[in-house]
Amino acid sequence: MSSPLSDVAEMPQPGGYYCEVPHDPCVIVMFGASGDLARRKLMPALFDLARHDCLAPRFRLLGFARTHLSDDDFRRSAGQDLPKDDSKGAQSGCRDDFLKQLQYFTGDYDDPDSYRKLAQRLEELDREGQLGGNRLFYLATPPDVYPHIIQQLGRAGLAHPATDKSWTRIIIEKPFGHDRASAQDLNRKVLDVFEESQVYRIDHYLGKQTVQNLLVFRFGNGIFEPLWNRNYIDHVQITAAESLGVERRAAFYESTGAMRDMIQSHVLQLTSLVAVEAPAAFDATSVRNEKIKVLQSIRPFAGEMIWKSVVRGQYGPGNVNGTPVAGYRQEPGVRPTSSTETYVALKLLVDNWRWSGVPFYLRTGKRLARPTTEIAIQFKEAPHLMFRGEDLRANMLVLNIQPDEGISLSFGAKSPGAQMHIQPVTMDFRYHQSFGGTSPDAYSTLINDCLRGDATLFDRADSVEAAWGLVDPILDAWYKAPPPPFPNYPAGSQGPAAADELTVSEGRHWRIL
Repeated sequence: MSSPLSDVAEMPQPGGYYCEVPHDPCVIVMFGASGDLARRKLMPALFDLARHDCLAPRFRLLGFARTHLSDDDFRRSAGQDLPKDDSKGAQSGCRDDFLKQLQYFTGDYDDPDSYRKLAQRLEELDREGQLGGNRLFYLATPPDVYPHIIQQLGRAGLAHPATDKSWTRIIIEKPFGHDRASAQDLNRKVLDVFEESQVYRIDHYLGKQTVQNLLVFRFGNGIFEPLWNRNYIDHVQITAAESLGVERRAAFYESTGAMRDMIQSHVLQLTSLVAVEAPAAFDATSVRNEKIKVLQSIRPFAGEMIWKSVVRGQYGPGNVNGTPVAGYRQEPGVRPTSSTETYVALKLLVDNWRWSGVPFYLRTGKRLARPTTEIAIQFKEAPHLMFRGEDLRANMLVLNIQPDEGISLSFGAKSPGAQMHIQPVTMDFRYHQSFGGTSPDAYSTLINDCLRGDATLFDRADSVEAAWGLVDPILDAWYKAPPPPFPNYPAGSQGPAAADELTVSEGRHWRIL
């Protein structure tokens, strides 16, 4: 994402990538710094930015958590999750230089005295590091802690910029609420303390390169946008499939499920980007204004439509890559009679001029045959088929989001020989083949954007509430009715058979995982 307040590296470093460097020094206060998210994702992402010179010249990170640690203990703990060598293009000593910028603060999330001491510590860091009073608060804690932290930051006077020339921002992790009512309540609490312009609701899917490239692909190329409508597109499939089970997240997943965990956030975000109209300008306000219009145009789920257009599933015992695995109900921490869904497939319609009558098929699930996240655009067949008897398939455009980021376009071509014989072929683009080196991690991209004040890839309050408004009726209907006979798909499969009816009944089919 571009910003008038940032510099773009002219060439990527060896094994590196282009980046936009924040001008402003700052301190990042990471709440939940001793937790799993901080260790696995955030620290490596920040180090990745540091070793590619994508952080501001003066930078400090202050970890905040209940666990008692010294600065050195915190650095040693953080260092365990960072690369041990410079094989990926980092400059010599970069790891040690990064760890020197880390400090730690022990405090309780709901203790006013902890925040008074935190304010003093931040003033000291400002003076020592000449940080200009710029502060980024990152909430990497369980969601039930968010309101406590936000309230205490406000009471301690830490929610407003320290000076007229400084800034204060806050990143809030998903899940943002448990339903629309709780999301609205959380938004009220956040916006009682912070201005909307200070709030960055993060969804790491939007930091992936292919997701960002979707806007460039559509609006930066003259040949695709004229085809991006109901006249040429038959349907859209968006898949977010995992081969893993719940792993160590059973406690979280039991109270969440696939609808809340994936559809409400990641998958609807992808849907809005596929269907979005061209923004007036490529900036946060214009892009997010168009995204909310898509969510508001999706036909609401109600009554019988829910049971005809939405399928839920739960995996049972099976085999993944030849290895026997347990069913969801046999996972540690899961209730033996759990009715939590691990799979959701649904059909939605976008009721506007561009997409009228074009179905969007969405699916997500755990313990499926193959891990993949992709957006597949199937075009309509040619209006007159003169090559009868040939294997003429509809053109398909596939944006691969993970694991192998890229874009492929399929079409029919005549095979060599005297006879007219047509075979499907593909043109493939892969990021690593075309650009070499590495791509920034999604968290690295989004943290860099926040440090530069670019909110384009972050959720706004109205967008979060609109997404919850779409899934709430489905969740309510599920709550009031008995679940299907779970488990209804074996681990390592394509998902429940009932999901096939969503597409087969309309003469279509899911892409094979």
